[in-house]
Amino acid sequence: MELKILVGTMTGTAEMVAEEMSDTLAELGHEIEVEPMDDLDISVFDGGGDFLIVSSTYGQGDVPDNAMALYEGLVQDKPDLSGVRYGVFSLGDMTYSDTFNFGGKRFDKALADCGAKKIGEIFTHDASSGTIAEDDGVAWVKEWIGNFSEARALAA
Repeated sequence: MELKILVGTMTGTAEMVAEEMSDTLAELGHEIEVEPMDDLDISVFDGGGDFLIVSSTYGQGDVPDNAMALYEGLVQDKPDLSGVRYGVFSLGDMTYSDTFNFGGKRFDKALADCGAKKIGEIFTHDASSGTIAEDDGVAWVKEWIGNFSEARALAA
């Protein structure tokens, strides 16, 4: 299976999580491409396909600066993404309970509003929980990829 992991990050944590996920999925035989959202626009979804969004949350519940152009393109242009399947791993901190994990949640809503099909539930990592984001990401992605593969098979 080919999967593109799109990364929205401010401090690099989301990128580290995405790299660990990529290594794990590659060991399971999947073809993975990790791409920071810097300079990406909605054309990244042209032709559909399978995507995993790994995004931190910044400021008052915003997507990271490097992801803003892509996010705004989704919200403003509302492209037809009916050929896109996706999952979301979101990073945040529960001490900011009013905006906890809004970076990933915003991407989830934007993609769903464009007709993309979400596979599985969003994982919301809590930086104040004491767990390591990379470890949680690897554990989650192993389960998620099984659900993803099953959903793809049913759709075929």
